[in-house]
Amino acid sequence: MMKTSYWPAEPGEVRAVTVCEVLRNAAATVPDRLALVDCVPDPELRRTWSYAELVADAERAARALLQRYARGDRIAVWAPNSADWIVLQHGVAMAGMVLVALNPAYRTREMAFVLQQSGAVAVFCVDDHRGFDMRTMVEGIRDELPEVRDVHSFGDWSAFLASADPATALPEIDPRDMIQVQYTSGTTGFPKGAMLHHMGLVNEATFVAERAGFDDGDVYVNAMPMYHIGGGAVTSFGAWARRGTFVLLPGFDPAQLLEAVETYGGTHSLVVPTMLIALLDHPDAATRDLSSFKTVLSGAASVPAALVRRTMAQLGCRFSILFGQTETHGVISQTRITDAPEDQADTVGQPLPQLEVKIAGLGSGEPLPIGEPGEICVRGYQNMLGFYDMPGETAMTVDADGWLHMGDVGSMDERGFLRVTGRAKDMIVRGGMNLYPAEIEAVLLDHPAIETAAVIGVPDERWGEQVGAVLCIRAGHDRPSVAELTAFVREQIAPHKAPTFWSFVEELPMTPTGKIQKFVLRDRFDAGSLTFDEVRQTTA
Repeated sequence: MMKTSYWPAEPGEVRAVTVCEVLRNAAATVPDRLALVDCVPDPELRRTWSYAELVADAERAARALLQRYARGDRIAVWAPNSADWIVLQHGVAMAGMVLVALNPAYRTREMAFVLQQSGAVAVFCVDDHRGFDMRTMVEGIRDELPEVRDVHSFGDWSAFLASADPATALPEIDPRDMIQVQYTSGTTGFPKGAMLHHMGLVNEATFVAERAGFDDGDVYVNAMPMYHIGGGAVTSFGAWARRGTFVLLPGFDPAQLLEAVETYGGTHSLVVPTMLIALLDHPDAATRDLSSFKTVLSGAASVPAALVRRTMAQLGCRFSILFGQTETHGVISQTRITDAPEDQADTVGQPLPQLEVKIAGLGSGEPLPIGEPGEICVRGYQNMLGFYDMPGETAMTVDADGWLHMGDVGSMDERGFLRVTGRAKDMIVRGGMNLYPAEIEAVLLDHPAIETAAVIGVPDERWGEQVGAVLCIRAGHDRPSVAELTAFVREQIAPHKAPTFWSFVEELPMTPTGKIQKFVLRDRFDAGSLTFDEVRQTTA
């Protein structure tokens, strides 16, 4: 039993391997096993790759890249999920280059910033996506990007692969070599490119798969975007590290995900809470054969206890909650499928192997007593190499002793189980007391009428800040009164934590991976476009 909120690195093999070695090992041992399914909506148009075929195509992509670019060059990909995206990803890795993963929702200003900041020399993109002409947009900003030498269309992907010279030698790759620049998801409004390495991505994904009960040959069904750490590393690399099958959907559609689980015997899937709710609410969930399902993984946002219980009961599967961030190669802590129900519902598990984790006092950096909230800090092989070309921001995130300050507020119990209570910057200071939005949001989400909830601080002359709740009501439910909601909250937490300001909206601003963008809500409040429907008078 621990006495301070410090978790020493527990034993566990951290393999000095590259993504390339993982794929080639699977091809050498199970060459004919299904490695990849391009699960487009029309079953007649779906493509599949065995491990031998996937390695062959990845090596062709690497050789085609090396005929045009040099080792270490940054190669940007701006496209929705597809098998070609994955083949390019592995080709970039085998060529010793660096993938810059771009959100397909980016537009001119965002694209220009990221391409310029990353120093990308080439862009691979689809011609259009959801009615938007992507190729023309990229070509339109070429004059602002002197380092971008080429724009390649995935429409010409077969020709690009065919241009490879079989005699081109592939370089030796070191496990600590950079493999990706992943840009932060935008919950703060300021993207920074985290530099990630082979060893961090491979081992983290392997540990997550093992803790989720992913056995040799199991099947990940993935609808998470490939440009995000969840789809582009945690699930995909975890599948290949366990010589499993990766079924890739072009995007999230609950009916298609359920069909893919039935068709391919899906055993695991990573879905953020908003996706999971849509999955459970879909009528096909009651008619599809989902008996192959072993484990649902979730994270990226707060996972309400009620949702955990509902998922396990409705799907008859196990549950695993993930917690981490891009700067740590994805996941740093995770619940085990064998954890007690109360730990599954109320914590984000214990740290992964070979990581030190502490709950530090804000400002002091010293580990706090057990159960006391502070900033979650991590140290170990999973730390990023830094933010690309941003030494100042890197120094603000990783201190001189190697601790990466995550910016998340949480606590640790005597067994090392973590609880996350919010972001340090989201903390509400009311009358000198620190309030953590995640705790209040979890209570609100237990109400049957509330679909999603965001809690923010509202400036107040007397108290400094008051608690404001912005809520979306679940379809088919009447909007509960503020008096009812206040009583509901006060039954479970202290009265001073109950929201004073209440707003009801059709939708909340979110990143593509389901994280609520509270900075957008605060900006809207400051601009006067977010108003509160009712203000509860309080003296508590």
